[in-house]
Amino acid sequence: MINSKVITLKKPGEFVEDPLTELLRIGARQLIADAVEAELQDLLQHYAELRNEKGHMQVVRNGYLPEREILTGLGPVK
Repeated sequence: MINSKVITLKKPGEFVEDPLTELLRIGARQLIADAVEAELQDLLQHYAELRNEKGHMQVVRNGYLPEREILTGLGPVK
């Protein structure tokens, strides 16, 4: 019997689907969403006083874009 300590490494781009990785992806997704939301709120507050001649706000939130996927160290995160 041969006791080999050599292990096969995954190819770059291959991500293992296991419960811990999925939990980390969920946390990363929430962290990214919170950061984007905080940045948007900061932007809206910064320009809250900017009005046109009718008194309407010039910088407003206008809906949401479709969800995108970004690549992190944990693999793709939506």
